[in-house]
Amino acid sequence: MYQPLWLTFKLAFVTTVCLIIIGIPIAAGLAQTKSKLKSIAEAVISLPLVLPPSVLGFYLLLAFSPQNGLGKMLNDVLNLRLIFSFTGLMLGSVIYSLPFMVHPVQAGLEALPVSLKEASQTLGKSNITTFFKVLLPNIKPALLTGAILTFAHTLGEFGLVLMIGGNIPGVTRVASIAVYDEVEALNFSTAHVYAGVLLAVSFVILLIVYTTNRHIFKKRITQ
Repeated sequence: MYQPLWLTFKLAFVTTVCLIIIGIPIAAGLAQTKSKLKSIAEAVISLPLVLPPSVLGFYLLLAFSPQNGLGKMLNDVLNLRLIFSFTGLMLGSVIYSLPFMVHPVQAGLEALPVSLKEASQTLGKSNITTFFKVLLPNIKPALLTGAILTFAHTLGEFGLVLMIGGNIPGVTRVASIAVYDEVEALNFSTAHVYAGVLLAVSFVILLIVYTTNRHIFKKRITQ
């Protein structure tokens, strides 16, 4: 009974870790660039915010298929199958939740005064050292918001999960799919368990975000 919940939290955790690694450099690049292509990049990254998950899932299903594009290459070269697998589910979740990591971090970096970076470089610090030792520590609320919203957003995936992952117990049957299955089967008590856990966790996650950010903001005011 608890396998879908475990799989859901595992997917959310792995997705969040991947997006911390991938999303922060993307956000930094967008924050620093003045290229005319910046708006196009931001629009592409933001597509999951406005596209129905089933639409995104459909195109990812085509891309991940062993008969097409990326899916065919990975299947032929690495013998890696993306559709109806946890790996494919994770990759789809990374794409689906990308804006929830990139946008808060980008906004945090853009809000930092230029003098902060210039002062660090004046002291002889490299760009990499400045970024990790000066800039990132000063956007902790943005980093926390991005990570937690990514985790919470992944918990609630349904349409995309169903399209590329299907409903395979122990592999791709996450809690949102399990809720749907139990409701269809009129097992409302079991559906209550899955839905209640997701509701409680989502509420606690958002409470942590708002409480922590308010605390950090007040601490900065008093300094």
